[in-house]
Amino acid sequence: MSLDDKLEIIGVTDVGRKRAHNEDSIGSDTDLGIAVLADGMGGYRAGEVASAMAVNMILDDLREGMKHAKSGDVDEETGFCPESMLIKTAIEKANATIYQTAQRQPQCHGMGTTVVALAFYDDRMSIAHVGDSRMYRMRGGELQQVTSDHSLLQELIDRGFYTPEEAKKSLNKNLVTRAMGIEMAVNPDLQEDVVQPGDIYLMCSDGLTDLVEDDVIHETLLEYGENLEDAARHLVDKANAAGGVDNISVILVRSLKSFGATKNWYNKVLDWF
Repeated sequence: MSLDDKLEIIGVTDVGRKRAHNEDSIGSDTDLGIAVLADGMGGYRAGEVASAMAVNMILDDLREGMKHAKSGDVDEETGFCPESMLIKTAIEKANATIYQTAQRQPQCHGMGTTVVALAFYDDRMSIAHVGDSRMYRMRGGELQQVTSDHSLLQELIDRGFYTPEEAKKSLNKNLVTRAMGIEMAVNPDLQEDVVQPGDIYLMCSDGLTDLVEDDVIHETLLEYGENLEDAARHLVDKANAAGGVDNISVILVRSLKSFGATKNWYNKVLDWF
């Protein structure tokens, strides 16, 4: 089932004001309801290699896998839907390739990337992430952070060493504890959500969230959310206005209407009675 008339997906990536190169990568396919955002790291231009590899490989695998996923089934071992396991497998496969490339090519040694990826299906969505690139959901005018950063700072918050307010002043903001390409294996966090018409999902790199507070993100989506392209551009502009010290990437997805599973002939017959 095509989701082209059921979802709106807009992506913007910007080099910022301080960096010479953009090491972020974004990609999406509205027809299949998939999107991926990655924030690369490493030596000279190696970060942009890692993030581009992650986005392209994950999208390619999801394009193929989503065509054959048996929606409605649940993986008995994990309890997740097939779409969630598809994203997990795609990230693990891309991770191994990035790691092997970094080991073989000296100019890519030490490269890695964060990633946040999503897939929409049957009025649901699957989310997987590694690192500190985030996903938020706005529903009914309320903004909620969906993912939890894989970072030293988040671990310190979770252990009670910092309050969220104190953490904003910390110098440890950019120390990630999990990333693609650093080791041969990676463990992405998986989540699933029931999607409602009107929901807006925000995927972003830390170039946005390090400089723009959540309440400002919230206000921006409330003010400009009717036009996702305007909203995305205003978010990037706010990060640049706050210094633009990093690359800034944003993907916004709006659910336009229900995209529940197409009923088979047997269920359609049952509906007649």
